[in-house]
Amino acid sequence: MSDNSTPISAKFTSNKAYLLRAIYDWILDNDATPYLLVDALIYNVEVPQQHIKDGQIVLNIMPSAIQNWHVDNTAVSFSARFSGQVQNIYLPMNSIMAIYAHENGLGMAFPEEAMDENVESSETHEQAQISEKKNVKKETSHLKIVK
Repeated sequence: MSDNSTPISAKFTSNKAYLLRAIYDWILDNDATPYLLVDALIYNVEVPQQHIKDGQIVLNIMPSAIQNWHVDNTAVSFSARFSGQVQNIYLPMNSIMAIYAHENGLGMAFPEEAMDENVESSETHEQAQISEKKNVKKETSHLKIVK
């Protein structure tokens, strides 16, 4: 065994993408519907804004509901229909909070990951979240109070 000052764990990539693919396959093998829980406020997330609730979105990722499914170590991407319109979805790996079976909730929740320093600083991330929250339009009634 060589004496190396760098710990072996520092050389490993994140296991999240591997676990995500494994749980996805496991859910499908058990004839269930895989869902993703996503933090929609993470930098670079591309999802339909009108479906975000409390900063999160749940996505049905059943093969019959999506197209062009792609998972790599940095992100998940696919296209899906929302209200009849095809939308491209892009989910940086750090935005994925959980994958689970819709029918029984079995799956895996992922711990919050530290931001990759190559992506952006935490200050920039916080600024992006603040501006995102400002851009989300609040639903208002068309009714007016008449006195």
